[in-house]
Amino acid sequence: MGIDVTKKPLPVGKSFFDKVIEEGCYYVDKTLFIKDLIDKRAEVILCTRPRRFGKTLNQTMLKCFFEDTTRIERGKDTKALFRGLKIEAAGERYMGHQGKYPVIFLSFKDAKRNTFEDSYTQFIKIIAKEFRRHDYVVEKITRPRDRKLFEKMADCDGSFSDYSTSLLFLCECLESYHEQKTIVLIDEYDVPLENAWSRGFYQEMIDFIRALLSSALKDNPYLQLAVMTGCLRVSKESIFTGLNNLEVISILNKYYSEYFGFTQIEMDAMLEYYGLSDKRQLVRDWYNGYLFGNTEVYNPLSSVLVTDSWLADVSEYPKPYWVNTSGNDMIRDLIDKADGEAKNGLETLMVGGTVSATADEYTTYGEIHKNAENLWNFLLFTGYLKKVRASVDHIGRTVLEMKIPNKELNIIFETKIKDWFDDKIAEKNLDALHNAVINGDVETFQNELSDILSESISYMDSAESFYHGVMIGALARINGYRLKSNRENGKGRSDLVLYSANQRNGTAVVFEFKATKKIEELPTLCENALKQIEDKNYAADWINDGYKNIIKYGIGFYGKSCEIRKNKLNKDL
Repeated sequence: MGIDVTKKPLPVGKSFFDKVIEEGCYYVDKTLFIKDLIDKRAEVILCTRPRRFGKTLNQTMLKCFFEDTTRIERGKDTKALFRGLKIEAAGERYMGHQGKYPVIFLSFKDAKRNTFEDSYTQFIKIIAKEFRRHDYVVEKITRPRDRKLFEKMADCDGSFSDYSTSLLFLCECLESYHEQKTIVLIDEYDVPLENAWSRGFYQEMIDFIRALLSSALKDNPYLQLAVMTGCLRVSKESIFTGLNNLEVISILNKYYSEYFGFTQIEMDAMLEYYGLSDKRQLVRDWYNGYLFGNTEVYNPLSSVLVTDSWLADVSEYPKPYWVNTSGNDMIRDLIDKADGEAKNGLETLMVGGTVSATADEYTTYGEIHKNAENLWNFLLFTGYLKKVRASVDHIGRTVLEMKIPNKELNIIFETKIKDWFDDKIAEKNLDALHNAVINGDVETFQNELSDILSESISYMDSAESFYHGVMIGALARINGYRLKSNRENGKGRSDLVLYSANQRNGTAVVFEFKATKKIEELPTLCENALKQIEDKNYAADWINDGYKNIIKYGIGFYGKSCEIRKNKLNKDL
């Protein structure tokens, strides 16, 4: 297709509102989020959305809109950023708020370290940087003690207690200077919590963030508005104790539902702008399906990236872009720790079915593995599942029915489950299986292979390619032997050949696999597989290469069961 230089570039890799607008990128206009915040008059809002759904873009938009830049960023004219956008068209009632407030903007995404001490040090640097950004307020601080405290904060020299209440203190300083209450914006608030949970210092991190946020957001007389964003909702008791002015806007809430992710109208408009309207159904199948409140939305990251790929090559096939972003390791961890009920649910999801759970908008990381319901809630709120429908049970609880939303997520689940299963095979002691294969011990070979299959996810069982992968994983580590997959032999390709590195008096093992959906067909499948080896003379090249012992295995697979038959050729006989 080629790049059309008359069109705006897509904002690939850009998550800061001012950069998107200043560089003339295509922007899906979410500025009415500002109008809704002003109309709603909430004081403290937590918006939870999956990662890469526009949270940082919206937070930086709020910063650019509300912040008084007279003394920072060289007095940058941020009003110009909103010309022609929906918030400007909404009128002076809303534009009158533009550039009128001091703003504290913090992103916690970089506060991820291996220990609490290192994470805390990173927090200090983040907070200190924001103090330095507002160092002009020092000229109006009259009390020497407060001036000294501000300078210590800016120099990363404050105490633990100082930094625990640092946001409240900065709000006070800003209000005193501007004679206007402060807006606090905190992006990725939960990233250090997730990191701390996985690395074993969760409680220490909870204690610090609780002190930091409680002082800034609870009964703060200098606060105009606070907006926090993150992927997960964390138990109110864990870090928001006593914060009665907090309003949590999760994906189940109808408020602000259209401001994170692309709506169908927005997606259609973007495709039309770039002359790609014929891709509408393809994009819908791959990246649509998320339900926020009552609004169905597309994954914005993947939608932008696939559109950009088509501008270079219109024949490019969609990819699971989200799988290559950070965070998908959580799926692997959850699968690895899943109990029988959870694995059954995963199997149902993988074949297009649904799972159900009582809705729980608050949780702690330590509770995720307690039961399958916690797991499904966790996957829903982090974007791996979508709500299909909701109902109320006999005691008034909301019950959600959930499924995998689109093709991209199906691939993510498949990839992570396959990786998990491959590692399970790698961890096993396979000496008994290896010896049985080489020695022609069919009974032991069948028992050992059945044991491996018993740990698989049933979704994969009907695919012959899955069994092919299992066999490669199981046989790849036999000392002194090499493995060939789908090698051209005789009159066709055998599924797999295992052969000794030393040809002289060596052994070659030829495998042919068949899969069925009826267990009673297993014996017939084995015989058909052996017949195929003979009819297509798969052993010919190995005989010609001088291998003395040729073992031929026909293997039939059904679900987690297998049956094995063999023929053996010994040239010395």
